[in-house]
Amino acid sequence: MATALLSLLQQSWQELQKIPFNPLLSLVFVIPFLYVFKRSRSVKPNLPPSPPKLPIIGNLHQLGTLPHRSLQALSNKYGPLMFLYIGSAPTLVVSSAEMAREMMKTHDIIFSNRPQSIAAKILLYGCKDVGFSPYGEYWRQARKISVLELLSIKSVQSFQYVKEEEVEVLINKIRDTCLKGGAVNLTEMFITTSNNISSRCILGRKFEEENGKSRFGELSRRIMVLFVAFSFGDFFPSFGWIDVLTGLTPSLKAISRELDALFDRVIEEHQTQNSDDDQSNKLDFVEILLRLQKKSTLDFELTNDNLKAIIMGMFVGGSDTTSTTLEWLMAELIKNPNIMNRVQKDVRKVVGQKSKIDANDINQMDYLKYILKETLRLHPPAPLSLPRETSASVKFRGYDIPPKIRVFINLWAIQRDPTVWERPEEFLPERFKDNPVDFKGQDFEFIPFGGGRRGCPGLTFGVTSVEYVIANILCWFDWRLPSDIVHGEDFDMSEVTTKITHIF
Repeated sequence: MATALLSLLQQSWQELQKIPFNPLLSLVFVIPFLYVFKRSRSVKPNLPPSPPKLPIIGNLHQLGTLPHRSLQALSNKYGPLMFLYIGSAPTLVVSSAEMAREMMKTHDIIFSNRPQSIAAKILLYGCKDVGFSPYGEYWRQARKISVLELLSIKSVQSFQYVKEEEVEVLINKIRDTCLKGGAVNLTEMFITTSNNISSRCILGRKFEEENGKSRFGELSRRIMVLFVAFSFGDFFPSFGWIDVLTGLTPSLKAISRELDALFDRVIEEHQTQNSDDDQSNKLDFVEILLRLQKKSTLDFELTNDNLKAIIMGMFVGGSDTTSTTLEWLMAELIKNPNIMNRVQKDVRKVVGQKSKIDANDINQMDYLKYILKETLRLHPPAPLSLPRETSASVKFRGYDIPPKIRVFINLWAIQRDPTVWERPEEFLPERFKDNPVDFKGQDFEFIPFGGGRRGCPGLTFGVTSVEYVIANILCWFDWRLPSDIVHGEDFDMSEVTTKITHIF
């Protein structure tokens, strides 16, 4: 058989030699041969498991209105490391503490880049803030300023007077409402207080309107709506022009101009004031950045656009997460009256006969800290972490991860993992008693603020704000369910619908 085949090939070769050389005919035979040869030699990358996808939209249809829950269900089937296509964007999903640890320790540099969404590029001056800027020298310098100058422990302590004044306003509002026999809308009050604290610390004043609402707070809510709005350009880059037709791009540009004008006015006000005579412990973020701008010690040029991007990123990242955590914490306490009674006794025992709570008192309220940890475990402010992007190919857990892959961590799923947490769906603050696990980014089973190089630099600022607000709320008032809800089990704890664009 082999002899016959060899003879046939020899005859064919002899016949081909008789044909006059023709370059075009040669290409016709050679090109398909090279294509088949290349395909046969190429090795497909060993990608992580992936659910079946549809043409064009990929796995987008499988994510639902609560993506973190949908992704948890998918990871239970396909494993804690999944490869998805969100539209045309290849995406890696991490859903276990073990893999999050390896990603943010062993391979942290490769996983430290950020994909740039349409909204972030427009609202954050080309992604010049700390949260969305690409990994590189500019990001390192901007983060250094944030960590050492704006959000250091010393800086956070210097803003204690702002928290005290704004919480006093909050307490008076609640007291007035109670005296009038009205119901207290804690959601709105938490949003206002959080916005006012952030606005005063960042910009130096509240920008209140006649009705008492924060103008900057209203702007921040509009920004958050636009940030999570569906963008064709993020999912399908070739169809980004549709965002113009839907009105998303014009809306982003309009609010960007409005914010830019506001920031310019704030910067001008600071520049015209004789700020050198101000008390050094009462400087807001804008003033601190302007002073750094004048110094020649910085390793990069801090332009006004850089400055505005940094303060914009901090406001959006700080006020919304603080009010969300406060709301979840109070909801869990109202649903669990026994826990509420215990923490109130603990808080009131520490405060004693004093008429005001100070920062040192908070450090003695151990059970309050357990409750905050348990709230952050069950209800991380962002159930899905801000997306990362691989800067190079990497071998991860035996799989081949290409460059330019979007990566996000399902914090919500990790912090409810039954292999790590006992009775993970229950609100049990006592689980943190004599438990060294903390949320500062070193214990990867509990990372509500992320970890590694891209961990949240505003952790201390946000946590101290929540602790001070909630300690006062619990100390000075008793709380109960509305009259139409008899048992805590009937209390609606369902999540508000979110959109997959939180990921991007």
